[in-house]
Amino acid sequence: MAPGCGQKIFSPERVSRLYSFLDPFQYANGDGYQLVNSYLAIGLGGLKGVGLGKGIQKYGYLPESHTDFIMAVIAEELGLFGVAFTLGLLAFIVLRGLWIARRSHDAFGSLLAIGISVMIGFQTFINVGGVVGLIPITGVPLPLVSYGGTSLVLTMASLGLLVNISMFAKYEQRYKKAEKTMVSKQKRGLTF
Repeated sequence: MAPGCGQKIFSPERVSRLYSFLDPFQYANGDGYQLVNSYLAIGLGGLKGVGLGKGIQKYGYLPESHTDFIMAVIAEELGLFGVAFTLGLLAFIVLRGLWIARRSHDAFGSLLAIGISVMIGFQTFINVGGVVGLIPITGVPLPLVSYGGTSLVLTMASLGLLVNISMFAKYEQRYKKAEKTMVSKQKRGLTF
């Protein structure tokens, strides 16, 4: 069993992908092509970018530019400021989810909100890490940005659950406050 697993893990395709991750410029015409063009797109963007819709890497030079490498296209067209803005919005969603988890009054809601927030944050890290060459390219889409129906639908459903947890916590807090007010009025004999 162990030799079969070793043969599968160290197959030539996987080894070549690892080598291309470690030195993409040596394999620029093969497995390192995507990462080299991702670097090129990021470098062309600079601080301000070349302008919205004016990037050239998305026209076939950077494969999967609309899905896995959308952050490289954002970096090329909108520059570092556009990337910072995009990551800031995603960080806001993650932090807001953690805030919702803290406000939730039941353990299930808190854990679900934490799980959804961590899922979105981890997906963002994996995608951006692959685009900048920090980790190997895995094919994980950027939440709410990449083209991909399944990812978008599941992320939106997860965000819907977050909104539901937040609303439930808010209404539960209002109910408890109203209940305390009613009990104090009953003790003073102000209600029937």
